[in-house]
Amino acid sequence: QVLLVESGGGLVQAGGSLRLSCVASRSIFSINAMAWYRQAPGKQRELLAEITTAGSTNYADSVKGRFVISRDNAKNTVYLQMNSLKPEDTAVYYCNAPSPHGPSPDWGQGTQVTVSS
Repeated sequence: QVLLVESGGGLVQAGGSLRLSCVASRSIFSINAMAWYRQAPGKQRELLAEITTAGSTNYADSVKGRFVISRDNAKNTVYLQMNSLKPEDTAVYYCNAPSPHGPSPDWGQGTQVTVSS
């Protein structure tokens, strides 16, 4: 089990940027995949970006070219750099350590991102 704490959300104008952080309660060095998800009101939780220990990344089409996921194993932290934000990016953002079968049940409290037009 790993506890995850997200931070860095806030209110930003369209076109702006935010950097989210996710700090884990234990070393993430051995956790193959770390990922960011988001959930907008009335919508299902959406996988946005994933990064492996080898540094391989995958992105949802909705954020490809605008968001960048990274990880610092020494700091037990995963980041999500979000650029060119749009109002439709408004959601609560969560990090997770998914398995090949899907997200783990260990969710943090999330961090709210609100993008104004």
